Amino acid sequence: MLTSIRGIVAASFATGLAFTAVPAMAEESAEATQSEVSLEVSEAVTEADIERAVEEFDIETANAVGAESSIEVSANVALASEYRFRGVDLSDGDLAIQGGFDISHSSGFYVGTWASNLDEDTVGFGSTELDVYAGFGGDIGEGLSFDIGGIYYLYPNAASGLATDYVEFYGSLGYTFGPLELTTGIAYAPDQESLGDTDNLYLYTDVGFGIPNTPVTVTGHLGYTDGFLTFTEDSEAFDWSIGMETPVAGPISLGVAYVGVEGDGTIDPGGVFTDDALVVTLSASF
Repeated sequence: MLTSIRGIVAASFATGLAFTAVPAMAEESAEATQSEVSLEVSEAVTEADIERAVEEFDIETANAVGAESSIEVSANVALASEYRFRGVDLSDGDLAIQGGFDISHSSGFYVGTWASNLDEDTVGFGSTELDVYAGFGGDIGEGLSFDIGGIYYLYPNAASGLATDYVEFYGSLGYTFGPLELTTGIAYAPDQESLGDTDNLYLYTDVGFGIPNTPVTVTGHLGYTDGFLTFTEDSEAFDWSIGMETPVAGPISLGVAYVGVEGDGTIDPGGVFTDDALVVTLSASF
């Protein structure tokens, strides 16, 4: 590149010597020469800048930046031997078809919906429950995560004029250590007409332990309700479950759990809602 520039400079000097003899031609030649020099230098700088940019370009960094704004859509579907909500039977021991989908952003924000059939006669809230929720979650340390949000429980085909829908806010912390997963959380529904103009507090802990060298995970749950959503005279109740889960094929998994909840005979005669039960669930996530 230096050889080329030197040649152009020499040509420019020779043109300058002839300038007095042929002014018009010398002026034209000088302008053309200056243009060529400018173009050559510009090309040299441009090529150098491109080479430098290519050398410094980090594909992994670029991919990471792109991933920061990614959106993911997931879905789930399940067939359960019955629908249990915090230990309470909401399908009268009958099969429940359940499912939903979520839209999540890599920043941690998400929205989603989930639905299940209900027993219309015993529950009295129609035949369908539809939950709509939104929240924010993510990692806050090695093996430690959090999740906060709100959920709106809707019963779209409940009897006209009956107050059934309600809002609940939740938060949880999760901890993973090897095959052990531990989650503890709180859910709170403020005073609402559908809750008898009272509130409802729920505290819970979930445990999962993957048995080494097997696909089986043992699960445990303990919850405590204080408020409207109980079947006890003092409006307080513990619920619990113990079970196991295992993948079956592809995205399909099988879960079995023994579920129980406190209930008083005066509030729930015959244990329609609160009898213990073995719940089998076949589910898939996509």
